[in-house]
Amino acid sequence: YCPQDLYAEAIQYIDNHKLVLSVDDTVLDKPYSQHMDLVGFFWSGKHHRSVKGINLVTLYATDQHGKNVPLNFRLYDHAEHNTKNDYFMEMLNEVLQWGADIYCVTGDTWYAATSNLKAIRNHGIRFMFGIDKNRNVSFEKGIWHQIQKLPDFENGQKVWLKDFGFVQLFKTQLKEQQRFYIVYQ
Repeated sequence: YCPQDLYAEAIQYIDNHKLVLSVDDTVLDKPYSQHMDLVGFFWSGKHHRSVKGINLVTLYATDQHGKNVPLNFRLYDHAEHNTKNDYFMEMLNEVLQWGADIYCVTGDTWYAATSNLKAIRNHGIRFMFGIDKNRNVSFEKGIWHQIQKLPDFENGQKVWLKDFGFVQLFKTQLKEQQRFYIVYQ
């Protein structure tokens, strides 16, 4: 069973037109595993620390009718010397090659690497990603600000993301923490 088998099965259950594709990963906890392939230490959002387990990276598609299915996956394998971002780009390119009609890609800050954003843009696809508070943006040429140090701004502020280009920057308050998101259209 391989990722293309999953795609071939899953794509039948959604309307393959203007899909929203989300990338995320999860850790399948394996705290007592000894000498198992694919088991390593990975950051867990659930535990808020690195835990021993198997890391699964997934591309999940939602169609215009609200139906959603997983379209592609990778099990993180240290022996391959790939990063989660490498897997993400491989998976995105595969689903595009297989015929997915992607309108927009979403993901958390982990997947908002500049190289990923540029690759998505080069495919002519929109995106929305969480972005780390220490990323640099500019309102005017040559003057850079860390996102976390920006003066108050209206949601949807147009900014130049360093090494990328113009994006819309949004901020939200989640519990006691500010979160930042960028949108490229």
